[in-house]
Amino acid sequence: MINPKNISIQDYTYHLPVDKIALYPQVERGMSKLLIFNAGEIRQDIYTHIDHYLAADSLLIFNNTKVIKARILFPKSSGSIIEVFLLEPYQSDYTTALSAIQTCTWKCMIGGVSKWKEDKLILNLKANDWSLELYAKLLEKKSDGYIVEFSWSETNLSFAEILAQCGDIPLPPYIKRKPETEDAARYQTIYAVDEGSVAAPTAGLHFTKNIFNCLEEKNIKTDFVTLHVGAGTFKPVKAATMQDHEMHAEWIDISYTMIEGLILQLNKSIVAVGTTSLRTLESIYWMGVKAKLQPSIKQLNINQWEVYEIPLVNCNISATEALSALLKWLQSNHLKKLFTKSKILIAPGYQFKIANALITNFHQPQSTLLLLVAAAIGDDWRKIYDYAIRHNFRFLSYGDGSLLFINK
Repeated sequence: MINPKNISIQDYTYHLPVDKIALYPQVERGMSKLLIFNAGEIRQDIYTHIDHYLAADSLLIFNNTKVIKARILFPKSSGSIIEVFLLEPYQSDYTTALSAIQTCTWKCMIGGVSKWKEDKLILNLKANDWSLELYAKLLEKKSDGYIVEFSWSETNLSFAEILAQCGDIPLPPYIKRKPETEDAARYQTIYAVDEGSVAAPTAGLHFTKNIFNCLEEKNIKTDFVTLHVGAGTFKPVKAATMQDHEMHAEWIDISYTMIEGLILQLNKSIVAVGTTSLRTLESIYWMGVKAKLQPSIKQLNINQWEVYEIPLVNCNISATEALSALLKWLQSNHLKKLFTKSKILIAPGYQFKIANALITNFHQPQSTLLLLVAAAIGDDWRKIYDYAIRHNFRFLSYGDGSLLFINK
């Protein structure tokens, strides 16, 4: 396996015209364009027909994370605004932080932090049958954000209920407009369940109930993982080579039964719906490898480079062995699910262990997501992106997408 540390991000760029960036989604999810790439051949269709291009015994893995209204605007008496953007709970899990009553603490980004002179910011909120004051106290500055403590005067309400009233949907920075009412539904997959993301798993935005019905009729199976998408997914690669880029960590949540189902599917087609699902699937393999090599290990998180380094890269452990070891590790630790962090960087040189295909949108130039696509299909990514631009595909989060069969 080639170590991608020496990859120059300048080699993974292309010209993205501003008018190709979708500012709004298609009115009908399933009518988004679909580019199909298989064995060097490019075809074009729409998502409603995606089942036509999938084998009848395929398994599609979706990310069922739910986007929270992570952007809170605190007005000051001077008329200026301080924007507090939630990144992740601080020293807590998502369920605990969102269900908290009275107070909770989050890692945040802050717009206009130099204007924050008060001990606490105050936001007055009113709903149908309640009114309250939401307070924000700046506790600490970290290298990757700020630690903010939230508290509120109405102690019968959870933080999730408060966010629903005061927060805005966190549209990506390249969508140059303010969130609108329709974004609350359209920047969310129809199968979203577990709250925690500050960005949507956008490949899933194209799927409808009708598409799921068509998949079922063809005996194509579906299952779900949870990876809470952080703002780091938009983090640009500023380093000249990848060895100086720090990959963002994301929380993943995988059930015991889902891993059992994966083992049964390993000799068939496994399709990741979205880069987050793909990162989760490949992380699962490496966590299983670590569990097999060190059965007594306590933490199974994946760091940025370890999947390219000894001893993992030379372990020669099959996917069946790895996933079976992971199940055994969960049993020995009396766990019904795996909840941990992954910083896996999938870039050219990576050898895929679980996924056979990827459904994904079109990504920004010089991004880690584009590196992931290049890892899956090699230099053909240039041909695909050139085709998409010439045939008026819509790019990025609200844009069209592709079905890419991975080179193995």
